[in-house]
Amino acid sequence: MTYSIALAGKGGTGKTSICGLLVDHLAKTGQGPVLAVDADANSNLNEVLGVQADITLGALREEIANAEWADKNPIPPSMSKHEYAQYKFGAALVEEDQYDMLVMGRGQGKGCYCFVNDLLREQIRKYYTHYRYLIVDNEAGLEHISRGILPPVDLILLVSDCSRRGIQAAGRIAAMIRELDLKVQAVRLIVNRAPGGTLEPGIQAEIQAQNLSLAGVIPQDDLVYQYDAAGKPLITLPEDAPIKRALGAIIRTLEW
Repeated sequence: MTYSIALAGKGGTGKTSICGLLVDHLAKTGQGPVLAVDADANSNLNEVLGVQADITLGALREEIANAEWADKNPIPPSMSKHEYAQYKFGAALVEEDQYDMLVMGRGQGKGCYCFVNDLLREQIRKYYTHYRYLIVDNEAGLEHISRGILPPVDLILLVSDCSRRGIQAAGRIAAMIRELDLKVQAVRLIVNRAPGGTLEPGIQAEIQAQNLSLAGVIPQDDLVYQYDAAGKPLITLPEDAPIKRALGAIIRTLEW
């Protein structure tokens, strides 16, 4: 059985960094294979992981949806849309030793995408069952999950910074998860970039007020900024980096 984990949170909280480090942790501790899905159009999961993504599923969706009106139809006459989607999907899969990655890319344009979304949904669900973990980096709206393009999720990790506004945003996402009736097993909160790895009493009170379950706190780590400024993949951080140590401790406390 594949266990699926989705990360969500407002932009700028370090969600994508934590997602990439989670994928890296599972891969390096022998818990793979892992399928990582970048489902946030504004995120750069491939940069955190240090891999190149040449084809996105969003671009593939546009290509198939508009093939008949293109100056030159990219789908060969001998292939159906279903066969073409299957062929291109394989090319979109970035394959590494212990994990593979898919990038969802841009959202839908104008027009009907029902048929193409069905093709993508079929391909993703055919692939993901071959993995021990599915890790998804989502936008705050959880569009791909709510539309059913991505498989059902077992655990949602909400990522916030250590501000009151960040916790309130996480609370709104948690409320939306309940409204969408996504039927997840658990929703947990990770607070990122906390000075000294501790939370002020006011932030702890806000977490309780938002009815959020705290999974753990990740301290402010200057190495993350240094690596990002230098364009280094965050997975190459030393294993004793504060963010890696804290995330490892959180993972060990989660039940999956």
